[in-house]
Amino acid sequence: MGDDLGDQLARRLGEVTGSDVRVDGLRRLTAGASRETWSFTATDPTTDPATAPSGPRALVLRRDPPGDDRPEGMALEAASLAAAAAAGVPVPPLVDSGGDPAVVGAPYLVTEHVDGETIGPRILREERFAAAREGLAAELGRTLARIHAVPLDAVPGLPAGDPVEDLRATYDALDEPLPTVEIALRRLDRHRPDPVPDALVHGDFRLGNLIVDESGLAAVLDWEQVHRGDPREDLGWLCVKCWRFGSPLPVAGLGTIDELLDGYAEVAGVRPDPGAVRWWQVHRTTWWALGCRRMAGRHLAGETPSVELAAIGRRVAEQEHDLLLLLGLPAGPGPEVPAAPRSDLQGRPGAGDLVEAVAGFLRDEVMAAGDERLAFLGRVAANVLDGVARELALGPELERRHRERLAALGFADQAGLAAAIRRGAVDDTDPEVLAAVRAAVTDKLAVANPRYLFRPG
Repeated sequence: MGDDLGDQLARRLGEVTGSDVRVDGLRRLTAGASRETWSFTATDPTTDPATAPSGPRALVLRRDPPGDDRPEGMALEAASLAAAAAAGVPVPPLVDSGGDPAVVGAPYLVTEHVDGETIGPRILREERFAAAREGLAAELGRTLARIHAVPLDAVPGLPAGDPVEDLRATYDALDEPLPTVEIALRRLDRHRPDPVPDALVHGDFRLGNLIVDESGLAAVLDWEQVHRGDPREDLGWLCVKCWRFGSPLPVAGLGTIDELLDGYAEVAGVRPDPGAVRWWQVHRTTWWALGCRRMAGRHLAGETPSVELAAIGRRVAEQEHDLLLLLGLPAGPGPEVPAAPRSDLQGRPGAGDLVEAVAGFLRDEVMAAGDERLAFLGRVAANVLDGVARELALGPELERRHRERLAALGFADQAGLAAAIRRGAVDDTDPEVLAAVRAAVTDKLAVANPRYLFRPG
């Protein structure tokens, strides 16, 4: 597929530039569970190096997964990049975009490459970014204020909606009732913040979608979720716990809420209400829980078979945990559960031994093979198998406890409890209900990712 795509890119860029173009070094990057991201260089072989000392152009392709075309969304992303650049927001310069899948296999956009780092843990921990981290929370606030100042008519066709009703519609479409989400939806509906004028909202402003170099913010990426709405949404999403990567600092692991809002006020002239930002934290944590399940659904339905998408489905438990923390329900210690007895029918190696052996192969062989994307997927697959091993060992006892908790509340399954919370038959502030939901999420996370239980939040 890479060679065919390279030929398509060379042909299209030749049309754009009016010259012959050669594409080299095409490789798919690990980023992007919903859209593909590729890096490559483009060279005009007829150009005299003496008159073009800059040499090959480093470019980046973003495209929809072939067969999952969303031309309107890609056009909106391209328009947003152009409007943001005009407003002084650092973005990768747009080279070309289009919605015809015949060009490069799917709707796409091509931008210039911007040097820097996107991987959150590296930005937060590596010494080379120490100077950039100083004041970066305030810089992100100033950048968001510039984004929110983009005239709405500069990007025609921005979608808009009611934040709670849209969230509920997404949740209902998944058809997987979760008591935690029902509790969050009721709290969100009861405590909506006072409205503010609509603005252009980036929709996914967080570490991972920001390029940071040694001096600070270099570019804002991935405008896929751009829409019209409450500008405080971007501020809340930047503060969601999962994007802090273990740091105790509430703004992307980089700084304080005051630093973020003070930076925002420097450009916007108004300081957003911290309570409204926290409301959006709750909203976007719920949104991300549903987003994880929706991405896993693409794998489960056979639309996009992917170990990465399958693994993301188990991250729902992390977001449920974070929701409960935001609602004032901390977790206790993880469950101490005796391991399930070994079967003397199957003998050794048992299922757990086999899972451990395959996970070791993925870490020791696949991840060391030198292919960046394969190494990433190998790590994902190995982590999945670690979870399978925990479920084999702990699952039966955790399931028994889960049923006992539900029965004590008068329900046979969590779908029944979720439905009762929705219709108001169960009080979503009842301490017994909250304790049961808290215990269920803690047990779920003990299998999915027990280390997450102890991340600061």
